[in-house]
Amino acid sequence: MKYRNIFWKLLIWKIILTSSTLWGQTNEFRFRNEVYVNYIKSVKFHLDGLFLTQPIIDLGSNAQLMLSFDDLSGDNKNFTYRIIHCNRNWEPSEISEMEYLDGFSEERITDYNFSYKTLTNYVHYEVLLPHPTFSWTKSGNYLLVVYEDEYEKIPVLTRRFMVVEPRAKIFPQITRPAQASRTRTHQEIDFEVLVEGLNLRIPRQEVTATIVQNGKWDQSINDIPPLFDRQNRLIFDYQNQITFPAGKEFRPLDIRSVRFRSNRIERIDEFIDRYEVIMIPESERTDQVAFNYKDLNGNFIIENADRGDHDLSGNYLDVFLALQTGNPIPNQSVCLVGGFSDWLCYEENIMEYNDNFRGYIGRMYLKQGYYDYAFGVIENPNKIDVYPDLSTLEGDWYETNNEYSIFIYYRPFGARYDRLIGAVTFSSSFP
Repeated sequence: MKYRNIFWKLLIWKIILTSSTLWGQTNEFRFRNEVYVNYIKSVKFHLDGLFLTQPIIDLGSNAQLMLSFDDLSGDNKNFTYRIIHCNRNWEPSEISEMEYLDGFSEERITDYNFSYKTLTNYVHYEVLLPHPTFSWTKSGNYLLVVYEDEYEKIPVLTRRFMVVEPRAKIFPQITRPAQASRTRTHQEIDFEVLVEGLNLRIPRQEVTATIVQNGKWDQSINDIPPLFDRQNRLIFDYQNQITFPAGKEFRPLDIRSVRFRSNRIERIDEFIDRYEVIMIPESERTDQVAFNYKDLNGNFIIENADRGDHDLSGNYLDVFLALQTGNPIPNQSVCLVGGFSDWLCYEENIMEYNDNFRGYIGRMYLKQGYYDYAFGVIENPNKIDVYPDLSTLEGDWYETNNEYSIFIYYRPFGARYDRLIGAVTFSSSFP
């Protein structure tokens, strides 16, 4: 009962806080994956039909990218979007829209439907890119900006995506770092690149690589030149430089059904206007021996096991979680993060320390589905919209299975933008 009362007090406090807080409401946006208002939820961006893929698409292919999201304000709005070409460091490139787009530069999102038979009303939006009214003509990094009100242009979300002209074949390899302090906690990436059909004069100045782990761009390693070049083969074999904290397998959350409890759920309570999911308390994993199991590498899937329509009949649930730490972590805040939060520590996902429980208690407001999440910490408790550290509470184990993406950029002398000539996504694995 004490555990239940603590959660109820937190619920009231969180509802008051988040209902009075809007993250954006300005015309400013950042060149990263982010949501700027608190009524936009469940943002997914992937290859159409492949829900767990990164938004990477070949130039000139027939494939499309699918963007979907829910508006929990309950009314349909005039959402428009714009596409911005970026350089390899995610800054606006030097070329104009007329040079990288064939067609209209801005479009309205006209595909939307209202939820039905749900306790929370929302409007579900979808858009396929490229749209019949335009196509991109250049490879490289792109930023998708979605605005509310085409005149006021209030940004509600931004999403990165990559357009590839396949001129390079990438052959990656996962190894243990040679550095003794990292051999059990980090993973090193070595790779070779076979370049075809390009006249490379000085590869170390014209070609760079970027590597991303689990879609977490905040920890990407950028601007890596080839160490050696042998004719048309580029070697990226640096010792102890291209390394990532391995982390541990993500904690799973299965809320596809409100009728049946999945593993690690203590109970599900139904009220007139909401569902509450109470999770079994968890503990830190820093000193725990890791073991491998299949996860989504921090991603999530929207799915409803109670009804047929995942997008329109899925309920939003108040999910309460608890982390036993004994004592509070000095000068740091604990938050719940994953792909569902764009790996950012938003204010609504910050957990509160409770003296009676001797640990942290938090809340996530999620649509029915299957989620990966982790407990992260931020050093500045007064700063929101920041990327947390996951190693402090979760730990690192070199055998963890992670997903890596390698991007190869080419900018010949005199060029005004970075071409993306190769990309590959692969999973790490150890015997």
